[in-house]
Amino acid sequence: MYDNTFKQALAGKQQQIGLWLSLANSYTAEICATAGFDWLLLDGEHSPNDVRGVLEQLQAVAPYRSHPIVRPVSGDPALIKQLLDVGAQTLLVPMVDTAEQARRLVSAMLYPPQGIRGVGSAAARVSRWGLRTDYLDRANDEVCLLVQAETRLALDNLEEICSVDGVDGVFIGPADLSASLGHRGKPGHPEVQAAIEDAIRRITASGKAAGTLVSDIALARRYLELGCSFVAVGLDVRILASGAQALRAEFGGKPAAPPAKGGVY
Repeated sequence: MYDNTFKQALAGKQQQIGLWLSLANSYTAEICATAGFDWLLLDGEHSPNDVRGVLEQLQAVAPYRSHPIVRPVSGDPALIKQLLDVGAQTLLVPMVDTAEQARRLVSAMLYPPQGIRGVGSAAARVSRWGLRTDYLDRANDEVCLLVQAETRLALDNLEEICSVDGVDGVFIGPADLSASLGHRGKPGHPEVQAAIEDAIRRITASGKAAGTLVSDIALARRYLELGCSFVAVGLDVRILASGAQALRAEFGGKPAAPPAKGGVY
């Protein structure tokens, strides 16, 4: 029950379909977990999630098959330690531009001597407060690190980032990448899409898992065809907002605007 099933699926080249959770609420997280997505992203970068809020959502989705992935606001080793201790197994860390950054993140994820993660598991949820007597022996194998490549610099360094031992997957962030390439707010721009497709090919060629987020269903299928291993195909906030707008439009409200091609948020 403690194996990281998401990490195992990536290693086995099994494509994983996910949903982005930005509402920062355990009740809505559990609702989304009932849909049966392979993974759910608990966003702490652009959503008001703190460690306690992440913990509550981890508890809410625990009975379901969906694997929770946590995105911290940064790759701060102290924050990584806290998130792992409350039970997160897989982290998606934003804004990783170099292999050296990736190596520091790997070190923060692992207990010594392989890394620098502080040892306090006996007082933490992750070990069931000491009931998992084998936790320290298994912990380094259970964690999964995904890094976000979302700038021109990250694309320049992509092969070096992928070569870092301990990085399990590389996620292309379309929103920030489009801004970095000079097309802010236009992830569907041909230059951005060409860069994303090229990055997917390069990541998969390296042997690492490639991932991304897109709300365009046809484009999500395209990325999967190119070899993406983990793709988030929607966001909870957009599902709620578009559903509410569509219902109101049935009774004379303003129709919801169609999503932009290649749209993320």
